[in-house]
Amino acid sequence: MSSKVKDLKSETQKIQPSQRGVLYVVSAPSGGGKGTLIRRVLDVVRDLSYSVSYTTRVPRNGEVNGREYFFVDRKRFEEMIAADEFLEWANVHGHLYGTARRQVAEETAAGSDIVLEVDVQGAASIKRLGVDAVSIFILPPSLETLRERLVARGTDSPEDLAVRLRNAPEELNQYATFDYVIVNDQIDRAAAQLAAIVTAERARCLRQEILINEVIQKFKTN
Repeated sequence: MSSKVKDLKSETQKIQPSQRGVLYVVSAPSGGGKGTLIRRVLDVVRDLSYSVSYTTRVPRNGEVNGREYFFVDRKRFEEMIAADEFLEWANVHGHLYGTARRQVAEETAAGSDIVLEVDVQGAASIKRLGVDAVSIFILPPSLETLRERLVARGTDSPEDLAVRLRNAPEELNQYATFDYVIVNDQIDRAAAQLAAIVTAERARCLRQEILINEVIQKFKTN
């Protein structure tokens, strides 16, 4: 596995902390359910957008180009690497995945919150950026549950399934490097927890500095 990351400090250093949008980085082993939880949260949390990543793997049944991922071939992906278009990219289970640097930079600089669905390599890369990011790990309740979910979705060959299950324990060991951990044993509860994390992070003093000062000024003028 390999991973690359490009620093966004130069693009966001002029933005005050309370003005800058927040990166919510959601990660899990393949089959951990992060995509399902994110979709539920996007339906109920206002002013939260989703960063559509690029990948070289083929679309699964029901996936739409530009919605779940931008599906590109390896040649195009490597051209994007050479053109410095990725915030982070990684080789995961033999396929390349990358987050568009421009989308994240523009949305956070404009004050918009954005959620990234990445593997543990991508989460580690983003953690090194030095920008405002909240990392959340989705923990499947057991290896057997993870296996059942991967088999049930029916999108992986036996060889791919074996690779994902073999890599899962190593990925699970990274949970302690995240800000939050959600055990995805019950989808409604787990989705509610994810939404609650976004709400709580938005209520931090640092993220509301401008609004707080405006309110305080109203008290001083009365």
